[in-house]
Amino acid sequence: GMAVVDVAGGTGDIAFRILDRAPGATVRVVDINAEMLGVGRDRAIDRGLLRGLDWVCASAEDLPLPDASVDAYTIAFGLRNVTHRDRALAEARRVLRPGGQFLCLEFSRFALPMLGRLYDRYSFTVVPWLGRIVGRDRDAYQYLVESIRRFPDQDSLVEMMAAAGLARARYLNMSGGAVALHSGWRI
Repeated sequence: GMAVVDVAGGTGDIAFRILDRAPGATVRVVDINAEMLGVGRDRAIDRGLLRGLDWVCASAEDLPLPDASVDAYTIAFGLRNVTHRDRALAEARRVLRPGGQFLCLEFSRFALPMLGRLYDRYSFTVVPWLGRIVGRDRDAYQYLVESIRRFPDQDSLVEMMAAAGLARARYLNMSGGAVALHSGWRI
């Protein structure tokens, strides 16, 4: 009976994993991009997932959900693309029930500076080049690299979460800090 909102989850990847692990849950997938929601919906149909999913085209900054209506809020590799992250975090808190959990998986900063420098060199030279060769879209891959670099570091995001009213905000570094899972609670 758990109610989850997966924001910026248009392809359905996170929603499918939630339903695999919590079959009685309902997941409302929210994405600002209608085409991505269509991809996710089609993938759900192909998997036979016809119940427990709702597809909503909306912004992370203005969720069409009642206050205190979900048990968990997830966002994976989407918060860095939100224009007003403070508004999105406030919305996350607003829609969470007391005791509800916020989970954000996002690219972040390496814990070891040397790894960060190597990654920067790789990402600003090789990734856009690969994007041009493989994806025929260098600019999209350049944007990816730049958006990762502009995203707040782990501690800064914890501070933003706390400012939005999410309690016990913390993070877990993965892959040396290239990715971090941030969590917080609505008290």
